[in-house]
Parts: sequence; C-alpha cells; structure tokens
Amino acid sequence: MRAMVYRGPYKIRVEEKDIPAIEHPNDAIVRVTLAAICGSDLHLFHGMMPDTRIGHTFGHEFIGVVEQVGSSVQNLAVGDRVVVPFNIFCGSCWFCARGLYSNCHNVNPNATAVGGIYGYSHTTGGYDGGQAQYVRVPFADVGPALIPDWMSDEDAVLLTDAVPTGYFGAQLGEIVEGDTVVVFGAGPVGLVAAQSSWLMGAGRVIVIDHLDYRLEKARTFAHAETYNFAEYDDIVVEMKKTTDHLGADVAIDAVGAEADGNLLQHVTTAKFKLQGGSPIALNWAIDSVRKGGTVAVVGAYGPIFSAVKFGDALNKGLTLRMNQTPVKRQWPRLFEHVRNGYLKPSELVTHRFPLEDIAEGYHVFSAKLDGCIKPLVVPSAA
Repeated sequence: MRAMVYRGPYKIRVEEKDIPAIEHPNDAIVRVTLAAICGSDLHLFHGMMPDTRIGHTFGHEFIGVVEQVGSSVQNLAVGDRVVVPFNIFCGSCWFCARGLYSNCHNVNPNATAVGGIYGYSHTTGGYDGGQAQYVRVPFADVGPALIPDWMSDEDAVLLTDAVPTGYFGAQLGEIVEGDTVVVFGAGPVGLVAAQSSWLMGAGRVIVIDHLDYRLEKARTFAHAETYNFAEYDDIVVEMKKTTDHLGADVAIDAVGAEADGNLLQHVTTAKFKLQGGSPIALNWAIDSVRKGGTVAVVGAYGPIFSAVKFGDALNKGLTLRMNQTPVKRQWPRLFEHVRNGYLKPSELVTHRFPLEDIAEGYHVFSAKLDGCIKPLVVPSAA
C-alpha cells in the first residue's frame, strides 16, 4: 500500500509499506476512504513529540470501509462504512469502565497517562495511523461506529477528533447560562469549542488568534467576537477591559504546544524543544479568567514540563480541567447535533489533497498558506 512515512522533523514522504495484517482476533483492517491532517500532527511533523520514530505513519483522523475482520469481531462486517475514534481503547479496564477511553490502561506500554492513539508516536503506543490506504484497527468491536446513511464522509471524518475535542473543551469548561467564554486558537478545535459554547448556554463567546482569515472563520462559523492578539500590547489586559475588569468565566486553550505570541518562549519550546510545549496560550487563559473561573485545556502538549503559571492558578482559585478527548463518549450527542443541523463539521474543510501530495498538505497547513483551516487527505485520488 501507499502510506505517509516520517523521515525526521519537517521530512515526510509517501512510500510503499506492507498492507497491515490481522494480529489479534479482535482486529479489523480498514481501507481508508478519507483522512485528515490535524494541528496535533504538526507537533509530530515539527519534531515536538518524543519517540517519534523514522518510518512511522501519522494520522489519527480517518474513516473507511472494513476490508477484513478478526475471528472474534462481532459488531463489524466486511463492507461496513465506519468512523474510527482517534483513541485506541480496550473498553473493559478500570478507566474504560468509567468512560475515560483516552486513558485506557491496556493499549499503551507508556500508559501512566495517555492510552493509545493512532499515528501519534511511540509515546502513545506506536500504532501506525490512517494517512495511508489501509490501517489496522485494534479492539474493532469497541472503537469504530457505523456511519449513518444520512452522514457525509466529510462530516464523519471530522467526528474522529476535531469536533469531539472542541465540544469536549466546552464541556470541560462547565459553562452555565450567560457565561463569558474566551477561546484561545481559531483552528478547527477552537472554532468548534466556540460554537459548542453557545450550545451549552454561553452568553458571550470570544475567540483569540493572530491570523485574520481564521478570525473571520470564527465570526462566520461560530458567530463569536474576535480579537487579534498581535494588535494589542497585552491581550490579557484587553480581556480584562472587555469583562468589567473581572475576567471571563471560562477560558479554553485550543492551541497547545506551538502557541505563538512570545518570541523567547516560542524559541525555547518549539525550536530548541526545551519544554513540552509553549505555555503562552495556557498562561493567557489562566490570566484571562476571573477569580474562581475555569480553564479547560484540549490543546496537545508533550510529556515534559512547560513553564505554566501554576501559582497564579492556585491563588485565583481556578478550576483546571483537561484530557485527551474520550471521543466515543461524545458521539451519541454529536451525531444528533449534526443530524439536526446544529453542527456542520464539513464547513471547516478548506483543502483536499491526494495522498501522494500529502507533503504539500503538511506544508500548506503548517505555514498557514492559502487560508487553510482543515485539510483532508484522499487516499484514492490519483
């Protein structure tokens, strides 16, 4: 098969790899019909995540058609059209039993924290991802779901990560009716977090970024107020001014490890890799909420330390809530929201790249060229 292969920071290629085989009776082999490039993939692409090995295939956002099932698979059949959550989980451990699918204890040798994730380095289990023609799906009776006939492929592929993660960010914020919510980052996750905040009763939603085309999308897609942090001496002071000098009720960090905005911190984290990610967005979130407020973190960070303002969070009495999204837990409600038209995930898609041109896709997405918000990868396109 053809697959995207990592060759080192900023170096990816499309190469021939063996089609994956059934390794366990509960595996399935899925022929990928549509995949996506995620902002979290850029952390791998830029060499931000430890133990990203040469030859690894990225891609934790994909849908496809079941080609083969193991002998114990009961819920899937060959030919089924399936959406696959980015989490790999067993469904039966202590954590899965409590709905913490992203913290499964049985799928990752490094599972002191995160469980398994497709195509996301050996820190999350070393599973090859879906930016390829085929992918092995472990625990096939537990993770994937059948795509309803009424749902389009482009809506479905965004329900593998970006939409559930944005929705989960708003959930973690424990928004109550009338709250002011500030979202840091106007990528796909931030845009969905902003839109979801309205669904949960927010009275005011603000989105902060420094790219005008993404802020425009925040206005049209999420109907949010927007601020370009590059236009202010101190965006935190501006947030205080616009909230009666109290601060927002809820802040959502939808940026994670490569936040821009402070040259020194960006260089030490993103360039020299001295921390597990740039703490700028998270620190702005901590500083921008009122005392007693809530900070939700769904942007991805690496496992080593980041210089986070923890003392400020303590002294302000903040509630900090965070995790990798337990995707399947969100699906019943999200499927209904999509069906009823409250969420239209496919509106986030701006680019579609054949698998053979995936290096160009990474370049366009990474360099924020051509108004790129969400790029898809089409394995079958010549």
